[in-house]
Amino acid sequence: QVQLVESGGGLVQAGGSPRLSCAASGRTFSTYAMGWFRQAPGKEREFVAAISWRGGITNYADSVKGRFTISRDNAKNTVYLQMNSLKPQDTAVYFCAADFVIRTTPPLPTYWGQGTQVTVSS
Repeated sequence: QVQLVESGGGLVQAGGSPRLSCAASGRTFSTYAMGWFRQAPGKEREFVAAISWRGGITNYADSVKGRFTISRDNAKNTVYLQMNSLKPQDTAVYFCAADFVIRTTPPLPTYWGQGTQVTVSS
């Protein structure tokens, strides 16, 4: 089992470049694929990005491809989401997730953080 805690959200101006972090507890962190999802008000939770357990394979939603970068540091039990060129439509609660496989469509991952709000002002 793994526990996840996100940080790094907040109010950002359009065009900004914040970085989200997700700290994981548990000795098995490096065996899990990790992902970021987001949920805007009134919308379903959607896939944003995922990274394999070694970090060699990444996948992105089309809406963030070229602007967001997912990475991980297994020595620090942490996964990151670097967000660049933010747009107001990126406003959402961002969730970190872990599982052996992170899919872009349901079923959703098993383990989740509590989420961190990112609000992009125009």
